[in-house]
Amino acid sequence: MKKYILLTLFIFTALHLSAVDLNGVKWISIEKTLTKPNQWICYRKAFTLEKAEKTAMLTISVDSKYWLWVNGKLVVFEGGLKRGPNPNDTYFDRLDIASYLKKGNNTIAILMWYWGKDGFCHKNSGSPGLLAKLQSGNREIISDATWKVKVHPAYGESQEPLPNYRLPESNIHFDARKDIPDWMKPEYDDSNWQQATIAGSYPCQPWNQIHPRPFPNWYDSGLTEYVSVERSFKSDTLIIKAKLPRNISVTPYFEIEANEGLFIDIRSDNYKGGSEYNVRAEYVTKKGKQSFEAFNYVNGHAIIYTIPPGVKVNKVAYRETRFNTEHVGSFECDDIFLNTLWQKSLNTMNLNMRDAIQDPDRERSQWWGDAVIVSGEILYSCDSNAHGLIQKAIRNLVDWQRIDSVLYSPVPAGSWARELPLQMLASIGKFGMWNYYLYTGDTETIRHAYPAVKRYLAKWKTDERNLVIHRPGDWDWGDWGENIDLPVLDNAWYCLALEGAQNMASILGYKEDASVYHQQIKTIKQAVNTFYWNGKVYCSSDFQESPDDRANGLAVLAGFADSDKWKSIKTFLTDNFHASPYMEKYILEAFFVSGDVQGGLDRMKKRYKYMVGHPLTTLWEDWQIGGAGGGSINHGWAGGPLSLLSQYIGGISPLEAEWNKILIKPMLGNLKQVVCTVPTKTGTITATIKNQTGHLYSIDVTNTDNKIIHIAFPKDKIKQSLVINGRKYENNQLSSINQHSVKYLKSDESYHYFEIKNPTINISATH
Repeated sequence: MKKYILLTLFIFTALHLSAVDLNGVKWISIEKTLTKPNQWICYRKAFTLEKAEKTAMLTISVDSKYWLWVNGKLVVFEGGLKRGPNPNDTYFDRLDIASYLKKGNNTIAILMWYWGKDGFCHKNSGSPGLLAKLQSGNREIISDATWKVKVHPAYGESQEPLPNYRLPESNIHFDARKDIPDWMKPEYDDSNWQQATIAGSYPCQPWNQIHPRPFPNWYDSGLTEYVSVERSFKSDTLIIKAKLPRNISVTPYFEIEANEGLFIDIRSDNYKGGSEYNVRAEYVTKKGKQSFEAFNYVNGHAIIYTIPPGVKVNKVAYRETRFNTEHVGSFECDDIFLNTLWQKSLNTMNLNMRDAIQDPDRERSQWWGDAVIVSGEILYSCDSNAHGLIQKAIRNLVDWQRIDSVLYSPVPAGSWARELPLQMLASIGKFGMWNYYLYTGDTETIRHAYPAVKRYLAKWKTDERNLVIHRPGDWDWGDWGENIDLPVLDNAWYCLALEGAQNMASILGYKEDASVYHQQIKTIKQAVNTFYWNGKVYCSSDFQESPDDRANGLAVLAGFADSDKWKSIKTFLTDNFHASPYMEKYILEAFFVSGDVQGGLDRMKKRYKYMVGHPLTTLWEDWQIGGAGGGSINHGWAGGPLSLLSQYIGGISPLEAEWNKILIKPMLGNLKQVVCTVPTKTGTITATIKNQTGHLYSIDVTNTDNKIIHIAFPKDKIKQSLVINGRKYENNQLSSINQHSVKYLKSDESYHYFEIKNPTINISATH
């Protein structure tokens, strides 16, 4: 599996370095008079090869999705990305199909699903189309009029209810009486099919330029047995509830024997997730034995098949498809609650990674407030394949910038162009784009994004007091819930955005920009403390409700509060709970950056108690199922504890971009043991921390990259001496350590800091 992922990644990465020559390649389609939304179109191309080459690169682009067979074997299950690298263009896939080809006769078969409508994460081109080029040695096979094409007659329109307006996808309706058996096999006779219609030569409207898919095709489990299958009857109708191992994205499958014309319904138990209709499938039987897989993925904890009389069910199964990354990060401690919360956060993140950083049901849309938090989870749990998803999100955001310089999300989108100002500040700030750079070192993406960031920041103004002037945008949203102090949030989010922009400007060499941003931050901080600090908490002067926990947590992260102010804010945050799971992440982080790890863990356990104890395997949009915003049960923004536990409790974070220098600074609070693994760009870091009360405190580090490690060791754990990789140092000797592999750096109120150059580290003390 790992080898496959790395090979695929190489193919997609190499694509950025060399352009694909598409001269003469045609976009092909069906006759315009036959075109309509929600259309499934079959393409076939037969060709001969004089010899089988070691490499055969296939470039393929469609609106909207495709399934690929080569010589009758399924090669790609749900290829293509939702359309819209920018408002005009289209994505393409590129893959090596040499292992599926042979000397002599070969056949490519493609099933294309054209959605034909806009959505919150898809820009409809207005026309179904396929562009393909196969390069096998000196032989080129390109899409042109020699390809055969046929609208698949078995696919049609479902009964109501239809998917909600946010989704470009439709329900599937498949009438097996109209099927084309074995049409993807080489021996199928396509002589009565139409020749493909030429829609234009690349590049042409409406698809325009095509952009490389920045990450591999989906992980595909193959058909898999359910955990359990329960059968019950409602009158004479059989209801099959097939349990999945956890909340995952799947395409359901069955094998049956039936009379013709009987109606089967297939949906997940999350069909109305987020309080809106999602997607489902309908199947009309033919006579005899038959099998079917519904290609529109759904998610949930179970699949429900509704089977009428006259149908014998021989088998049900599912195929899991998900973002193709390995979850190499982990967190485990002696508190089962926190372990469960980390794992549920991971499960939720997994569902929120697809064509974009998106929820899997109601919207499938890349809201950037969500994306900021999910991207942090990705960076602490996934291998580097997943970096492409964050990169795509950043490029989508800036490449869809409006002509008036406004950034907005979700994008890509054909049916949305509204700004949520505070989410946009989050996206371009310290926890958004800058966090991505710090963990990946991807300077080119930052270089690409920075001009759009600068233009957007210029939209924001300050008043005569040097406080940020509120921008309501198109949706004046700060969070779900009550007691939302927008003026304080405006200033905090704006300063965090300025901090991110200052850092970006610095690495790109724009010293004057960086200086301007730095001065703006300084001026706003002074103003906030003058006008919004009431002696106990931050609260805007004309805010009529009780103070806002969100605003105070974010004020700490924005650097408004010193240690004295934190003491008062901490008291307030201990007993005030207004934030949704979205803003709760930042409140918890305020505890950790202020050094109050136990206070943060205590609040985390209070807030997540119901979710962690609930049998659902993912986390929710609100604190209650069906709560604010529709209350989806798999909302990525609720998974903030994943990155918080790994970064602050496990204590692993990059000191320099791309993990070139690493800080290990665990904060265990009352925990006795933590084992935390974090992915770097090319390896992993594992820290094992043991805190035996009255005895030993130790930190063991395994560093597969052999990077430079800075370890922060708590002063209160050292009684008389410290042992570093087997060598004992007395307390009064620590500051003089200056060896090649171990060097004393500094100390602060709570920690001694050491630089250690060794792939394995053990540092311990009795206390």
